[in-house]
Amino acid sequence: MKKNQLKQLSSLCFVLGFVSIIGSIAIWFLTGGKAADTQAHGERFGIFVGLWAPTFLILSNRFDRYAENHV
Repeated sequence: MKKNQLKQLSSLCFVLGFVSIIGSIAIWFLTGGKAADTQAHGERFGIFVGLWAPTFLILSNRFDRYAENHV
């Protein structure tokens, strides 16, 4: 891959990390209902989506470092 492509991929992963955080909060508050089962499902799904954020941020860091070292 070219340096420019790696930088774009790094930026995309960085943005996706923050989108994951925002999506997690939105899912947690908007999913569910009055029943305890549906509220629990919304909380678990929100946490699941929130766990993607560290992965995307780490990938962003790695792609950025690889782009800097790539000649």
